[in-house]
Amino acid sequence: MTEPAQLQEPPDFSLVLGGPSYQMFIRAHLSGPALELLYRRLLIISLLTWVPLAVVSTVEGHLFGGQHLPFLNDIESHVRFLVALPVLILAEVVVHRRTRGMMGLFLKRQIVISEDTPKFYTAIDDALRMRNSVLLELALLVFVYTIGHFIWRNGIALDATTWYAVPDGKSLHLTAAGYWFSWISIPAFQFILLRWYVRLAIWYRLLWQVSKLNLHLLPTHPDRVGGIGFLGRRTYAFSPILFAQGVVLAGMISSRIFYQGQTLMSFKLNIIGLIGFFVLVIVGPLTMFSPLLSRTKRTGLGEYGTLATGYVIDFDEKWVRRGTGEAILGTGDIQSLADLASSYAVVREMNLVPFGRGDVIQLAAATAAPLLPLLLTIMPLEELAIRLIKIIF
Repeated sequence: MTEPAQLQEPPDFSLVLGGPSYQMFIRAHLSGPALELLYRRLLIISLLTWVPLAVVSTVEGHLFGGQHLPFLNDIESHVRFLVALPVLILAEVVVHRRTRGMMGLFLKRQIVISEDTPKFYTAIDDALRMRNSVLLELALLVFVYTIGHFIWRNGIALDATTWYAVPDGKSLHLTAAGYWFSWISIPAFQFILLRWYVRLAIWYRLLWQVSKLNLHLLPTHPDRVGGIGFLGRRTYAFSPILFAQGVVLAGMISSRIFYQGQTLMSFKLNIIGLIGFFVLVIVGPLTMFSPLLSRTKRTGLGEYGTLATGYVIDFDEKWVRRGTGEAILGTGDIQSLADLASSYAVVREMNLVPFGRGDVIQLAAATAAPLLPLLLTIMPLEELAIRLIKIIF
């Protein structure tokens, strides 16, 4: 990709079109090269993670009762496998379609100077190698069957008699459905979720490498961030991932409210902290461009300040101090002075991060949306509706 004949071609980079699992889905006719056959993937994933649990629980007599928490009452498991997991699969299509051309904009808009174009392509090549790494996904698979299983068994599984396990002191005796749940369904979910975090880490590394290049940022660019505002505007592509995280969090909290006697308010700090963390995961890495934006702003203020001072001196001398005898009405000097003032105002208002408050609010809303139904545990529906109307209007 770094041959001279290819340097002017915009890079075609996708976070999701690669890796062993991607190739496996293609060979199994569950995906096409551009992530086609989405509904087929969603159906197979559900058949693998949720349907066996329902069937075996029925055979064991744990579908409707027989335990403190029967299968049909396990809200956490249902939303995890029937809502969050499909959304994580759907997110691949969303992220691919909405972020695929982002790297190309650095070249199309001449943000990366020609001397640094080879380094730019090298950074993309490194990201592609990591995305396609077999060892990386094998390590992820080992992780979910070791540390991931330990965390679920000791920190997430309910300490109560459920359709999937019966606690006995510090040990947990799994039912037949529980074995499938703990060794197939949970690892599958963890793998798909953690694979997203690996992809995000690859994305962050690529952005970091690009931020270290000699980028040509314009302090007077209308987007108020030197021309890289598209980085912040495209963060909404990751909203499905945050929504899925919110679904999992809502499911875990609901289980503890209904079956362990806890209240929603006891999770207030956890909810606020996790929403903040999930949003920071998406927008935080964009602050890597802040030092460059800060330098661009300082330089722009100095250069446009000098330009403005010279122009104002000439304008003052021509039209105020001695006059020219010309009619000032209709002259272009006035418009030029106004344009120069507007340009200087744009530089002065330049942001130091390539995202705005609206981007943060959108991501936070996507994370918090699945938690809203839990408010019904502390207030009636009518009161909740009234409060929401007051907030909106």
